[in-house]
Amino acid sequence: MESGTTASPAVDQRAPGMRILMVANTLPPTDISGVGEQVLQLAAGLRARGHEVEVLGRGRDGAHGPKLFFPVTVLPAFLRRWRRFRPHVVQVHESDGALVAFAAAALGAFGDQRRLLVALLQVSYVEEIRAVRPLRANGVVVGRPGAAERRFKWLKAPLHVVLGCLTAWLADLVMTPSRATAIEVGRDYQVGPIDVLPNVTGGLPIESSGRTGEEPGYFLFVGRLRIRKGVEVLLHALARLNGTASDARLLIVGDGEHGEFLRRLAARLELGDRVRFIGRRSASEVRDLLGDARALVVPSIYEGMPLVVLEAMEAGTPVIASAVSGIPEVVVDGETGWLVPAEDAEALAGALTEALTDVEQADRRGKSGRRRLDERYRPELAAATWIESVARTAPGLGRIG
Repeated sequence: MESGTTASPAVDQRAPGMRILMVANTLPPTDISGVGEQVLQLAAGLRARGHEVEVLGRGRDGAHGPKLFFPVTVLPAFLRRWRRFRPHVVQVHESDGALVAFAAAALGAFGDQRRLLVALLQVSYVEEIRAVRPLRANGVVVGRPGAAERRFKWLKAPLHVVLGCLTAWLADLVMTPSRATAIEVGRDYQVGPIDVLPNVTGGLPIESSGRTGEEPGYFLFVGRLRIRKGVEVLLHALARLNGTASDARLLIVGDGEHGEFLRRLAARLELGDRVRFIGRRSASEVRDLLGDARALVVPSIYEGMPLVVLEAMEAGTPVIASAVSGIPEVVVDGETGWLVPAEDAEALAGALTEALTDVEQADRRGKSGRRRLDERYRPELAAATWIESVARTAPGLGRIG
């Protein structure tokens, strides 16, 4: 079934709201995943509007075994949940939900429980493949994909493309977190129309100590250490700083196969103790670190719509980021942060210098980011957008709740 087709799901009119089943492979706190957190954020917003939401992942009452086999191992748990919960809407995420999407479509075709199928896709895996390439800083190669990334490009990612296409083709409604991603998915998976459902934050309780043990005023990077994140470019930009900005500090949160190479690169650039690799941190620790940062830096060459950008905005911290993918839809250059061309160490160094030396302007942009977050990127707003899209696709469901 093509995205955007109208369905007429069976509706239990006695229910106070829709029954919504979300299926996702990576869920906090077991996994640190932007996809998983968005599932829980949207679920919180929908519950606040009176709808009943269940989330099916790995673990007890869910799929068993490693993440790699989730598309298959989740099927028995999905069938049990289908019979018990009788959802009006099934929502799957990324390529991991392809077989669930197929099962839901089959159950609807041969039974009396036709339900709306929604696919929420954070990225196009065709674009993920393209992003596994040599990384440049002002035309000079500064990093190359590692062995794991090459295996991903040639072995794992093509399977994700096939499963992603299957998910999108089966869905009644396809959604992405940004207009840029909608264009990519529509082009790469040959589906449409696609609705935009921005990522959000603020719907989940986060415990915080309010203490980081760090002296405030550092730049902060948060993410997996892989080639498309552009950390090599950030290190080269930091090495270009001079004058009062030459003492700038950078904390790098995260791990990955490029970690050791990046440490050697920092030493070769003679950055010394200005750069510290502090490994993985919990969600609460990241929130605390964002609160004391001069700016969050996102030097990626490809993204969907990074959750950490929204977390920085919530902390009132400005964002310095590459103008790629969905980032310019969230970060407004000159208003909530700085946007620079990807792989441009010189432009990135200029933004770092400005953020460090003009504290008043950085604070202004951080406060503006917080206002923009409250206006556009909260769970209740995403829930309203989601309900509008569902009602437009299946008018009968729009009358529930």
